[in-house]
Amino acid sequence: MRNTRIASLLGCLLAVVISTGIQSDLAAPAAGAPTGAAVRAPARAPVLDRNFPDPDIVKVGRTYHAYATSDIGRNVQHATSTDLTHWSVAATDPLPELGAWVDSERPRVWAPEVYDNGRGYTLHYTAHDRASGKQCIGVALAASADGPFRPVGDGPLVCPTEQGGAIDAAGYTENGRRHLLWKSDGNCCRMDTWIHLQPISSDGTSLTGPAVGLIKQDRDWEGDLIEAPTLVKRDGRYVLLYSADAYAREIEDGTRYKTGYAVAKDLQGPYTKAAEPLMTTAFFGGQVIGPGGQDVVRGPDGRDRMVFHAWNADRTGRPMHLAGLDFTHGRPVIRP
Repeated sequence: MRNTRIASLLGCLLAVVISTGIQSDLAAPAAGAPTGAAVRAPARAPVLDRNFPDPDIVKVGRTYHAYATSDIGRNVQHATSTDLTHWSVAATDPLPELGAWVDSERPRVWAPEVYDNGRGYTLHYTAHDRASGKQCIGVALAASADGPFRPVGDGPLVCPTEQGGAIDAAGYTENGRRHLLWKSDGNCCRMDTWIHLQPISSDGTSLTGPAVGLIKQDRDWEGDLIEAPTLVKRDGRYVLLYSADAYAREIEDGTRYKTGYAVAKDLQGPYTKAAEPLMTTAFFGGQVIGPGGQDVVRGPDGRDRMVFHAWNADRTGRPMHLAGLDFTHGRPVIRP
């Protein structure tokens, strides 16, 4: 009888644990979540020690191609690796020309996103729209991941001027359908910043349905904005990673920028945010400053990695870093 009662009690407890679902999973910080200024992860040297912000990675065969925000003389930066640790920076610009809609007086390109579209490669990029003065998202195509990518269309692909414009394109594919994630750039104009999900053609050149707002800034630690979405599906759950708060080196030495995440059972949500950010300056003991602009990639061993940028010590650039990444019940955990 006593064993029966114990078995019954254990069954009830198990049912309670399962029924808590996503909400309780996210209520408590993940293992290694930041608390104050405590060191929660070992310091890591950058894997690409040059200014390489907003890294995006696509694997072609055995080669990883990384793309980043513009630097001197290049609209988009490009580097390659076979192990995600040792990188060679390309001598040429994979996006040598921009769309005719881009303001030539402010030609800087931000946060490129590249993917294999089945017949070539698509590159989404953020630049200033001449007509509206806002940042908007354009598209370019190439036969090779090395480029050259050529602009497509007479204007930007996504440019909701009433929401402050659009930045930080990212892609997600499920059941053969391509989706575009982007951030409404409302912080330019004292408006909310939303991460949107929108269906798009397989080659990424045309929108095929309306955008759905997934999350916006609503936590104290997010400051005035969230941005830089990355969407993956792990353990049957959708995990939406994002960056938050001010990245600028002039604001608290760049330490306020951080990476958070939200989880959902369905692609369009609702998404439940974690109680605490996943990566912060304090998480890395103050030695990795303002971690954000993240992407998720599978390493040569088949395990996930988090690639992201962070300020260097003298705040002259944001090199590319790499961290191990596990998922526990669909919740991301940074590992040594």
